[in-house]
Amino acid sequence: MKPMHLVTALVLAMFTLALATPTILAQGNGNGNGNGNGPGNGTGINAAVGGELTETESAELLYMREEEKMARDVYLTLGETWNLRVFENIAQSEQQHMDAILTLIERYGLEDPVQDNAIGVFENEELQALYDQLVEAGSQSVSGALTAGGAIEEIDILDLQNAIADTDNADVQQVYTSLLNGSYNHLRAFSVNLTSQTGETYVPQYMSADEYAAAVAGGGNGNRGNGNRNNGNAGQRWNNNGSGNTGQRGGHGAHGQGDCGNAGNMNGRSS
Repeated sequence: MKPMHLVTALVLAMFTLALATPTILAQGNGNGNGNGNGPGNGTGINAAVGGELTETESAELLYMREEEKMARDVYLTLGETWNLRVFENIAQSEQQHMDAILTLIERYGLEDPVQDNAIGVFENEELQALYDQLVEAGSQSVSGALTAGGAIEEIDILDLQNAIADTDNADVQQVYTSLLNGSYNHLRAFSVNLTSQTGETYVPQYMSADEYAAAVAGGGNGNRGNGNRNNGNAGQRWNNNGSGNTGQRGGHGAHGQGDCGNAGNMNGRSS
């Protein structure tokens, strides 16, 4: 079993347990209407085509294509359920991630597992089961939805770190690194939105405490061809119905590789 599939299997088991356990929401001191995370400007691949992919590299590339689709589809679905802009914005970034992976799939002559599959439909059975469980968990409450979003980004970070370690091809590493930086930003956005919407503090579900702290502190450094990050201003909570500032869009990288989404959060109004 590949390491990334082991992560997915662990996630499925933990979400099955979580769905069987009643959720107790932490009550905050105000309900935020705010939204986070501006989408980035995509991923331009300037690195040359590498050597022939190994079986492991090919399998990981195809898996990542569907994993990014799983993230996008969950966010689109939960965005419709809860009308939170953070899901809409990050779903746009996930579409960019999907497109970047598709470029690599086409470069290396692989068969795209996504094709014209509808939202919520996957070739990989593990990802299909994970999508179903995440949507079910996220449909129970706003807290559950934002926590599910954080879980997806943690999983994505771990899988991308594995995939980067498994390849020497510069173009594949370039895309994976850009996606990894985007996932750091997305995780931070879900964490901030969970607090602003519910008063809860996000607790990492699959990363260690140190890994999570590094990620939300700015783990996605954007120079060296991976795109600079323009973090949105954190919206401040005003006493009289003030609104925070929205996150800004990620800028293009020095070599055309834009960062995939930022963590600028807009806190909701409070009275």
